[in-house]
Amino acid sequence: MKLAKTLSLTLLLGLGVACGYSSKMTTPAVAGTMPNITTLSPNSVKAGTMGNSMMVMGANFANNATVNWNGTALTATFTNSGLMTATIPDADVATAGMATVTVTNPGTQGGIYGGGTMAATSNSMTFTVN
Repeated sequence: MKLAKTLSLTLLLGLGVACGYSSKMTTPAVAGTMPNITTLSPNSVKAGTMGNSMMVMGANFANNATVNWNGTALTATFTNSGLMTATIPDADVATAGMATVTVTNPGTQGGIYGGGTMAATSNSMTFTVN
């Protein structure tokens, strides 16, 4: 009888491990919604000007998206999925040059077994400081 119990228990444990019972399956994050910039307005300013802002127009902007200036997040306001307004720091337009502007929709965290979405960054547009 003791041998039968031991064999039964061993069989059940073996089946549990073989079926993946001991490891939790995780779901990888999926691609997030890709934002797209179509226009910057204005797309240039004179070097040394102060108090600049720009409208970033496009599509698929999340309500918590960030507008990036050369990879650094700007202070931005979401209006709708096609329009954000961003403040350009005076130091960023102090001298002539060019800046790359993008929009990033942040990723979302999944549940206990993973999932969620990855961050997605738009195409880039060039902003000119004359």
